[in-house]
Amino acid sequence: MLPTERFYQADAYRTEAPALIAAVQPLEGGGGLVAMTGTVFYPEGGGQPADRGTLTLPDGQVMQVTDVHEKAEIIWHTVAALVPEAKEGTPVHQQIDWDWRFDKMQQHTGEHILSGTLHRLFGAENVGFHIGSEAVRMDTSVPINPEGLRQAELEANRFVWRDLPVQITYPSREELAHMTYRSKKEIEGQVRIVTIPGADACACCGTHTASTGQVGLIKILAAEHYKGGMRLAVVCGGRALAEVQAMQERQSAIVAELSAKPTETANAVRRVHDELTALKFAQYGLCGQLFEALAGAVSPHEDAIRLVPGLDPDGLHRLAVRLTEATDGLCAALTPTDKGCGYCLARREGDVRSLTKALNAACGGRGGGKPGICQGSCTADPQTVENFLRDAAHS
Repeated sequence: MLPTERFYQADAYRTEAPALIAAVQPLEGGGGLVAMTGTVFYPEGGGQPADRGTLTLPDGQVMQVTDVHEKAEIIWHTVAALVPEAKEGTPVHQQIDWDWRFDKMQQHTGEHILSGTLHRLFGAENVGFHIGSEAVRMDTSVPINPEGLRQAELEANRFVWRDLPVQITYPSREELAHMTYRSKKEIEGQVRIVTIPGADACACCGTHTASTGQVGLIKILAAEHYKGGMRLAVVCGGRALAEVQAMQERQSAIVAELSAKPTETANAVRRVHDELTALKFAQYGLCGQLFEALAGAVSPHEDAIRLVPGLDPDGLHRLAVRLTEATDGLCAALTPTDKGCGYCLARREGDVRSLTKALNAACGGRGGGKPGICQGSCTADPQTVENFLRDAAHS
């Protein structure tokens, strides 16, 4: 079989084309693989996902292309269902999902611009790249501080605003030897160079926009240290617009909730945080007084099972410990939750782990701990948990 002609490399904006089926391979469980004499479908590779779309036969039957990959210079199209008429030599009309393709073109071109900028400013090599469903993941070889990332983001977008041409060339080996370009690995055979004047030159087989202006916007969403360098989450073009719109919606919700101007949300959040901290401090003291009162009403050998609404895990633990100071019986602090009941079991001298295990089994719980104190939660309501503990304590 002859190598598949790659229409997408000659024209990344070509969305459809006629071709002949060159081979068909059914797959176990349904569907199959279709190879054609030429294709507009980009096969997964180089960090860029495969195109998707349709193959239409002369009689109007349509096969959905869900994946595309290359093997030994043959590009195979995975179809969800093969039709009997799809045979070698059959004419077929292929069409890609253009919105899907153009999104990948924007992300890939934006990655080139940002990678080239990071390399020029900080000597950072791009050691990992993948166009994910939500963002582009980029791994750099060196750490870069937040100020440096902001500088690179701004400079990368300046290349977008200049609307520079994205040039595709196929230099000879002699020409290549005198060129400076980025490449993650040694490439055998003809090398395809993608050049953005002043921004980047990189060996790449992917699809790209015709000019940098079509990238629209490059935005770094997140950055974390990773394997001695940085892992970046980046969005470009339509994804960047969607992210800005989502940020605006979140900002509007925060503004409404805090009754603050958009420029004052940070101060409003700090104010609310300070108020919450003060309330938590006051609650801590009030809970301490409540726990003292509850412990003071417990006799020395009583099983003390107390239900107190609104306690967090720390409050449950504090109450259970305080009860053990008043009695050598079983101590249990319970509180209602939106999913059932939170608990903390304790005994001054003894092991409550077997009881905790039995409670979890009987009341749909999860939790554990040390011999003298265990903590967790149950899907059962507090009354059911209390009844179980009282029955277990008297058995």
